Amino acid sequence: MATITASMVAELRAKTDAPMMECKKALTEAEGNMEKAEELLRIKLGNKAGKASSRITAEGVVAAYVENGVGAMVEINCETDFVSKNDSFLTFANAAAKLVAERDPADVAALGALPYEQDSFGPTLEDVRKGLIGKIGENMSFRRFKRFAGNGKLASYLHGTRIGVMVEFEGDDTAAKDVAMHVAAMKPVAIASSDVPAELIEKERAVAAGKAEEDRKAAEAAGKQPQPADIVAKRIEGGVQKYLKEVSLHNQAFVKNDKQTVEQMLKAANTTIKSFTLYVVGEGIEKKVDDFAAEVAAQVAAAKAAAA
Repeated sequence: MATITASMVAELRAKTDAPMMECKKALTEAEGNMEKAEELLRIKLGNKAGKASSRITAEGVVAAYVENGVGAMVEINCETDFVSKNDSFLTFANAAAKLVAERDPADVAALGALPYEQDSFGPTLEDVRKGLIGKIGENMSFRRFKRFAGNGKLASYLHGTRIGVMVEFEGDDTAAKDVAMHVAAMKPVAIASSDVPAELIEKERAVAAGKAEEDRKAAEAAGKQPQPADIVAKRIEGGVQKYLKEVSLHNQAFVKNDKQTVEQMLKAANTTIKSFTLYVVGEGIEKKVDDFAAEVAAQVAAAKAAAA
């Protein structure tokens, strides 16, 4: 059996806002697997366990560049929010985005090898990165980038420096810009329901099925008749369909006018979205946080539970 430490409980609680003992039970059932424990909490607690799951702790910036139908978006990470506001760091990130668009590097190593300025004999982007580390005293790294060219017109939107969106489209510039802003706010995972990745659909179906099983057990414990299997199946499928509408761009209510969907807005503007890319700083990165108070609280709670 996996050892469940107080720090693991505290980390899961920070992600989900679920009660401490529920986090410990979920981790125990999941044998220490953090992702599985989050899924178990969603099954047991519903949306209450998911409201904090989108919190991002890693720092850095997203930078974008568009010129003559070619664009790029990059994410560069650092250790603290303070450095992400440093003018030299921001200039460095913007230069990286421009280099991606102009030079089309194959990967982050190739990006770092590009000359920082037009003079090919000058310092490379990697040289500048190392220089900034020495000057500022904090590590920083190229995380990811994407180049856009040849798939229609481009519209970009940056929400501060933490969220970036690039949209490839045909049609009205204003409508496309509005879609980029919408994506930053609502974070869809696909343009249409049919484009949502199968693994996400199956994960949502598993959560819905798990919740239905919890409801069945609760009904039996209360001496009530559980719902028939066909009704349960319809509930599960209804939950999946609701999820698909919530995460597909076309089906989402448009942020500037919730009386119409994004698809309806685009149709009225005679505009087609070919693709979109969303970067959120630190998304998917786990950042170690030493919280002594939370760890002590978790240890006390665990001790009380053991003594009960």
